[in-house]
Amino acid sequence: MIDLYLAGTANGLRAAVTLEECGLPYKAHKIDLAKGEQRTPEFLKLNPAGQIPVIVDHDGPGGKPLTLAQSGAIIFYCAEKSGKYLPKDPGQRATVLQWCMQGATDVAATSGAIFQLDMVAPEKNAAITEHFKKRLLSLFGVCDRRLEGRDYLAGELSIADFLLYPNFSARKALLDAAGGFANLQRWGATMAARPGVQKGMKVLG
Repeated sequence: MIDLYLAGTANGLRAAVTLEECGLPYKAHKIDLAKGEQRTPEFLKLNPAGQIPVIVDHDGPGGKPLTLAQSGAIIFYCAEKSGKYLPKDPGQRATVLQWCMQGATDVAATSGAIFQLDMVAPEKNAAITEHFKKRLLSLFGVCDRRLEGRDYLAGELSIADFLLYPNFSARKALLDAAGGFANLQRWGATMAARPGVQKGMKVLG
């Protein structure tokens, strides 16, 4: 059994989606970020950085418990443990990892910056926020062009799709308002129809 500690953010939900899709049994534990539960001594023992998500796999490598933070690392671990959604072929595997990194370091990072500017920064600056929104749309545009003639980012369904989808879902209103992105929108609808994705996205209710 895997314990998953998360909040309803894209970072947390991508871990839940991947656990569902990989068919790994887990129990979800909600961490209320607004109440500061990520800074409690108990949580900091799991992740000293005070960030979600975190998993504790009680049947980790060698049958020993493993505690793991960082959503990207968790997704890779789930794929390796289950033997799903991460190809063995070196070339195909490298392509999956490329699009995982694009989702994690480009799309997710920029989306996170918008959240910080909108909700956390002590001073609001509309021009800077608009700059990051335009950058995010540009990065989604890279994904849109990649999906032309493809069902999934790496050709076949992979962890790259599970990593990107929660950020797509979180920013769908921005994408809808911008218009276009036909390939990305088609992909998003396909992902949204998957039972594993649906369960993962609604794991906290």
